[in-house]
Amino acid sequence: MTHTLPLPEFTHERVEVTTGPRSGLFVAVALHSSALGSALGGARLWRYAQWSDALGDVLRLSSAMTLKNAAAGLDAGGGKAVIALAGDEDLDASRRRDAFLDLGDVVESLGGRYRTAEDVGSTTEDMLVVSERTAHVVGLPDSVGGSGEPAGPTSIGVYESLRATLERTVGAADVAGRRIVVSGLGQVGSRLAVRLATEGASLTVTDVNPAKHDLAAQIGAEWVEPGSEHRVEADVFVPAGIGGVLTDPVIDALAARAVCGPANNPLADRSGAERLAARGILYAPDFVVNAGGVIYLDLEAKGRGTREEIMERVAGVGDTMRRVFTAADERGVTPLVAAEDLARQRLRAGAGDRALIRS
Repeated sequence: MTHTLPLPEFTHERVEVTTGPRSGLFVAVALHSSALGSALGGARLWRYAQWSDALGDVLRLSSAMTLKNAAAGLDAGGGKAVIALAGDEDLDASRRRDAFLDLGDVVESLGGRYRTAEDVGSTTEDMLVVSERTAHVVGLPDSVGGSGEPAGPTSIGVYESLRATLERTVGAADVAGRRIVVSGLGQVGSRLAVRLATEGASLTVTDVNPAKHDLAAQIGAEWVEPGSEHRVEADVFVPAGIGGVLTDPVIDALAARAVCGPANNPLADRSGAERLAARGILYAPDFVVNAGGVIYLDLEAKGRGTREEIMERVAGVGDTMRRVFTAADERGVTPLVAAEDLARQRLRAGAGDRALIRS
């Protein structure tokens, strides 16, 4: 489950919350901004201790999508969807289908201002169910002519961001021989871990699912118990699981020189960016690091370029991260502030006074 965090500031255009009439589950869609165009953000199926945690999560995630899409240079606003499960609740195939039909109805009610996609806990097959109720969905399975799973492009963007982060911390982008900790071996984290191991990184990994221990053995990575990984000395700590993991105590005990990972909203509090900087730990903002997937989905859906051209754009995430680090150094601010300012500039250029990002 996610960490319980306070509700964020409400800066959203629209939020729809319902009890799904078919599934009986909490379903929420948050449209944070459509200033740059129809919002794009995935649909998360996750376990929450209480409904307010799910609401807070969708509010935070949707505002992060505005930052992500703007910083990536996309003509897309920010939004997100959440389907909440209770801590001990499991879905059979029928109720899972009902849940995504319910989601489709909510997405349709926004009239195209929000497009949904696969995310943590959901799949491209789930998006095919959503498409029965709305056309405002991307990332359908390859088998029906869709763009398929975005985790691969996301992992490419993370890899290129990690290389940019290594350049700043150790002077070279090569991962061979570098000590890297990957916390979370889901769709993105596992792909990244395999690539890093193949390229000779000294890898430490963990996941809340003990079955992932098998992957660690296969790629020759050291396994540590979840909750202890931040204490491992490393060049880069890669949070690739749930959000909110970088609490003050974790930051104070963090033994890595840099943080660069795909987890959405890894900072438990915004002040964590300053806390990391005070300890001399470089922080690569998550909404830049993990933008590869949304770049791929948006450009594929709009037919903007060949597959090769789109993947070149995905790999360009690393160059965006370099610009962020350079701007942060020149201005004497944290990379988080520099990345947010990059997003604000894009919003102002695309929408004038309609920019909705707030400090």
